[in-house]
Amino acid sequence: MAREVTHEERGPAVLDDDDKGDDGLIYVCQCGLSDTKPLCDGSHNATTDEADGVVYKYPDDDAEAERREIDEIVYADE
Repeated sequence: MAREVTHEERGPAVLDDDDKGDDGLIYVCQCGLSDTKPLCDGSHNATTDEADGVVYKYPDDDAEAERREIDEIVYADE
């Protein structure tokens, strides 16, 4: 599975001890749907039933929105 995610930030996020969870670890979002990027908020749970080989778009990168399958991701410079 793949996901089209819109990123708007232009720089790095600095993480420190305040970002650690109760277990002392820092969880970084990899699904692109977290409302607390770069930290994980559990939004990836919405992706558990995504099929391999399919590209999905969640409107406004919202894990609670109804996702749709897309044929391909077209980049502006292509």
